[in-house]
Amino acid sequence: MFDLRPETPEDWWEVEALFDLCFAPGREALSSYRLRDGVPPVAGLSLVARDAEGILAGAIRFWPVRVGGAPALLLGPVAVHPTHQGEGLGGWLIRESLREAASLGWARVMLVGDAPYYGRFGFAPLTGVEMPPPTNPARILGLALVPGGWRGISGRVRPAT
Repeated sequence: MFDLRPETPEDWWEVEALFDLCFAPGREALSSYRLRDGVPPVAGLSLVARDAEGILAGAIRFWPVRVGGAPALLLGPVAVHPTHQGEGLGGWLIRESLREAASLGWARVMLVGDAPYYGRFGFAPLTGVEMPPPTNPARILGLALVPGGWRGISGRVRPAT
């Protein structure tokens, strides 16, 4: 059983430590991090999951971006502590946060990731959307939270400022 709640400023360093544990050194050199520099995560959508003892088990963050001038959410990172991997926690974090994003009126979400994994949540390759280099275009995925949410949206991904 996990307690899921919005990330607070008090959670920040503990979440960062989880991301450091789960991802390769140098994760902050990835192009998606250039879109996060100096921009806070979206309040209410960046979530933490704690186990019965209150220990951080997983976390997910979303960042505001603009794609060709249109607002979008950039999902990531999402991480689950190794002691809880394989329990479905990552999928739960993704599904719950996407449900909340839709309820808050967001129309579209994107990420850079593996299509076989994220496809089960409805993400599909985006064409005409350009991430900062170096990014493999085949890994740029999107999900419409409303019908036609990605229709007519293309261009460079830029930080929302």
